Amino acid sequence: MAVANLLLYLVLTMVPAAVCWLVLQGPRALSWLRRRRSPPTPSGPSIQVLAQRLRRVHRTLLDFEPGTPALRRFAARQAYDDLLRQACRALDVEHRLDEVPEGIDKEIERLRVEEALRRAGLRIP
Repeated sequence: MAVANLLLYLVLTMVPAAVCWLVLQGPRALSWLRRRRSPPTPSGPSIQVLAQRLRRVHRTLLDFEPGTPALRRFAARQAYDDLLRQACRALDVEHRLDEVPEGIDKEIERLRVEEALRRAGLRIP
């Protein structure tokens, strides 16, 4: 009889607490379960497309003729930096392209990022 009373006492004290917990934490637990079930969807172009675009813009930067307008050179560098950022995001590589001001420091950061992407498996000439 004592065991039955103990079980009844545990049920009567634990069920209300469990119900309150489910009411308060249920929506968060359900959203966590949904996120775990569904595979993450990529939020940008595939890494192959990014690599192709990076190589194309890199060639463009190298092939500028003397006398090319500064605005065109600047726009190409900005496009290249944007592609580098996307590749870093896709491969989980650290970068400081947003923090470094334009100039020699930015060129050094581009080279560092290119090398980090190469080590991560992305081929950029």
